[in-house]
Amino acid sequence: MKKYILLLLALPLFLGCSNEDFRNTNRFIPDYNFDFAIDMNLPQYSNLLYVANPVPIYASGIGLNGVVVMNTGSGYVAFELTCPNQPVTDCSALTIKGILAKCPCDDVEYSLFDGTPATKGAVKYGLKAYRVTVISNTAIRISN
Repeated sequence: MKKYILLLLALPLFLGCSNEDFRNTNRFIPDYNFDFAIDMNLPQYSNLLYVANPVPIYASGIGLNGVVVMNTGSGYVAFELTCPNQPVTDCSALTIKGILAKCPCDDVEYSLFDGTPATKGAVKYGLKAYRVTVISNTAIRISN
């Protein structure tokens, strides 16, 4: 009887969890809704078929300063190309240097594998991540 009571008490905890919950708040970067499909058969996205080849996307309406997408070997990640630790200014567009993204405002570098700061120092936010859905072996969708 105790097992059933414990199960009934724990059931709301399990039902409250969902893979669809995707919270990604950053007080400096506003949330813009977008949905963008990427066909890796197209030449501009073919580098995503290989590990550690970041591809920037500057299409209109995709992020604030664009989005960078990368194949990590275990999946795909997508990050906003805006410096995450200061208000948006003229210098807040990240530049890509290999597998790092660098903020020209404060010279902080971030890993494009997981979005964490690669530069030592006290920064509050990592890169703003976006949702990536695999559609097929050669197609993904990024969204917010």
